[in-house]
This record gives sequence, C-alpha cells and structure tokens, in this order.
Amino acid sequence: MSELTLRGPIKKERPAPVERTVQRRNLEGAVLGTVSLEPSVFGIEPHLAVLHQVVTAQLAARRAGTQSTKTRAEVSGGGRKPFRQKGTGGARQGSIRSPHYPGGGIALGPKPRSYDQKVNKKMVRLALHSALSDRAGEGRVALVEGFGAWDSPRTKNALSALSALGLIGKVLVVLGREDAVAYYSFNNLDNVKTLDAGELNAYDVLEADWVLFTDATLPGPKEAN
Repeated sequence: MSELTLRGPIKKERPAPVERTVQRRNLEGAVLGTVSLEPSVFGIEPHLAVLHQVVTAQLAARRAGTQSTKTRAEVSGGGRKPFRQKGTGGARQGSIRSPHYPGGGIALGPKPRSYDQKVNKKMVRLALHSALSDRAGEGRVALVEGFGAWDSPRTKNALSALSALGLIGKVLVVLGREDAVAYYSFNNLDNVKTLDAGELNAYDVLEADWVLFTDATLPGPKEAN
C-alpha cells in the first residue's frame, strides 16, 4: 500500500504583475509622452473575493444605523392596569402599552447600531489595487500633467478638458490638495466625481468608467519615456 501524503490547502498561484503604460497629456489633449504605471498597483490580477468583501464593508459603513423604535418601557401612558385582574372573562392585562395594543411599544424593533464590518488594511489596499488594475487593463486610466493652467473655477474649462481627453461616461477625477480650482470647476458636472488622492478607494474606482489622475496624484513611482 502506498503511503498517503497529507497536504494542506493548495494555494492558487497568481500571475506576476504586468507592465502597463498610459499616455501623459495636457488639458488640450496633446500627448506629452508615455508613463509606466506601477505594476503592483495597476498590473495585478484583480482579486474578486477581496474586492467583494471590501466594497460590501465600505457600503455597510455608509449606513447611518440611526433607526430606532420605542419599547413598552419607553412609550408614554399605561401606568395602571386597564381593568381588574379577575371577573371580566377576558385575559388579564397589565398595561395598554403592551405591544399588542394600538399605540403600544414595539417588540424586537430596530435600535441604533453600527453596520461597520472589520476589514484589515492589507485587504483594503489589495482591493484598491485590484480595482485600479481592472480599469488599467481596460485602458480606462487617463493622466494629465495637472490643472495649474486654470486660474479660476470654470465649468466650461472642465467640459473642454474632458472632451479633449475623450473621457465619456462616469469620470473619477483624483485631485491633490493644491487642486481647489479644478475641484470647483468639476463640481457642477453630474457625471464627474472628484476625490482627494488620500481618499481613493475601490468602490469609487469601480463605479467610474474612467479614472483621471494628475502627475502628482498617480500612485506609485512614475517613469516618463
């Protein structure tokens, strides 16, 4: 009889990150060069299970959890017995604020609670990289040199930039702290969402058709060709 070898669960071998590039443009749409994207951020195979768990946790954390109902101890009235204990032929009752009375308390009703789900930092980072890799794999990542040429907020400038860059559909614009003018320029457009680079997350990336970065907000080291 051959010996049986006990083995643990087989770990799936994930493919190595791939090299991807993106064209660097100005606000008029002219190509200024090509930038290599960080493979560990934009070139991994998306981890769907982690993506699902992190996005679910993120949406759950947005719930307020402030719904509340009153129990029989919290509703007003009902300080005495509605009728005497014996002799009525009916069931004994202690308060007209019991759950089965109109205006009574709610049995097992919702109370304020937190919907937060625990997810560790490694999972959050992997989910973000998976979402960015998915968009980069579809060619849905765009890069501009910056918005420093805009001296005052104008929605017309934002529309012109999106048209010149060929960005159609929902666009996520990732801005830096110094891009206040760009923030107010994009603020009136329904199909555009602006986000600070430090708040970039998997859900907003997946919700957008295009992700637009600047030189300052593009994650990872950049190498211009």
